Amino acid sequence: MTTQPQIQPTQPAVLPTNIQDARTWGAGGEKYDQVSRGIADAIDHAVDALDPQPGEHILDVATGTGWAARRIAQRGATVTGVDLGEEVIEAAKALSTGIDFRVGDAEALPFPDNHFDAVISTFGVMFARDPEAVARELGRVVRPGGRISLANWAIGGTVHDMFQLIRSYKPAEANPAPSPFEWGSAGRVTELLGDRFDVEFESGTSFFRPESGEQAWATFSVGFGPVVTLLEVLSEEKAEALKNEFIDFHEAHRIGSGIVMRRPYVIAKATRVNENERAS
Repeated sequence: MTTQPQIQPTQPAVLPTNIQDARTWGAGGEKYDQVSRGIADAIDHAVDALDPQPGEHILDVATGTGWAARRIAQRGATVTGVDLGEEVIEAAKALSTGIDFRVGDAEALPFPDNHFDAVISTFGVMFARDPEAVARELGRVVRPGGRISLANWAIGGTVHDMFQLIRSYKPAEANPAPSPFEWGSAGRVTELLGDRFDVEFESGTSFFRPESGEQAWATFSVGFGPVVTLLEVLSEEKAEALKNEFIDFHEAHRIGSGIVMRRPYVIAKATRVNENERAS
């Protein structure tokens, strides 16, 4: 039986280079759960692709408020969830039972080698500043023969467009992170994971159906960390302009009496190979 993972006491929960990102992604707190509700269809796809089994020990990386972790626990697996954001981890604990949630960094996971039967991340690790470090950590903590399932937004889809809108209001960064949408490219994911995993891909479309652009703004402006923290630094005039443009962006997807925003994504399904067998 797999033993409960122990935090390595000499390792910081969040790397110094990711402290600001931890604040950003934690800023939505419990309200981030409503953002996850809007992508529940894609999360379920990623969970199905992982195919968790009763008794397996599974890690959810960048768990947010624990939506995917709860889905997996319902299937009888033992689940650990980690996220940079302390506030979303506290919310995950309040919203869940029987799941081990803790603050942790995808670039330096606080778990032993070969510990988990499977690992999932739904629109999470794609936002890490060091994709190569994330790939190494995924290959380290999942056992040989173990599985991973990663849901990533597609390049050029409506979520990509939304992030471009948000980014157009952000102050310039001295050391910007690489584009998270690189993880929506099969070639890039294979480059990152292919030395330790056999990787295949599935495509899907998530359907976001807010009642109005105003409702979409109400959800993201208080629950989505990158917008919450951006509003803290914008002038009142700029904040109002972002709000109006965000609302108009969603209203452009109105069909009849409702908004239907199609948000394409890619699932990377992978199985960790035994390096000795591959070498032979």
